[in-house]
Amino acid sequence: MKKYIFAGAALLASLAVSVSSAYASGLVAQVDLSKQTMTVTENGFVRYQWKVSTARRGYSTPVGSYSAKSLDIDHRSRKYHNSPMPYSVFFKGGYAVHGTNEVRNLGRPASHGCIRLHPQNAATFFSLVRDAGLSNTRIVISQ
Repeated sequence: MKKYIFAGAALLASLAVSVSSAYASGLVAQVDLSKQTMTVTENGFVRYQWKVSTARRGYSTPVGSYSAKSLDIDHRSRKYHNSPMPYSVFFKGGYAVHGTNEVRNLGRPASHGCIRLHPQNAATFFSLVRDAGLSNTRIVISQ
């Protein structure tokens, strides 16, 4: 009986390590809506923390965990007057992490729902996602 308990405990410990390792591997952008920040971790280590602008009153930024879906280095919004969205990393429909020219608003809600970054930070994030791969990138948005 002890042999089976030990084997079961070892199996559970092994699974826990592999699950936590899977989450730690790759690229994760953790967006905190209340703090208006994005923390980027790579393989479990914090690489960057930046100010962002998310949805202003009357709009919403989706909360949840998403994989990156596509990249577009010079996207323009068809929905909002052809507005520039440089270094776009799309994660849900038309929602993306992207650069903005309105850097004075970073650190407070100002967008129609996307996650805006300083253009240099957006370029850095875009490169990280391109290098890590879409399937190895998670964007996690929380209140």
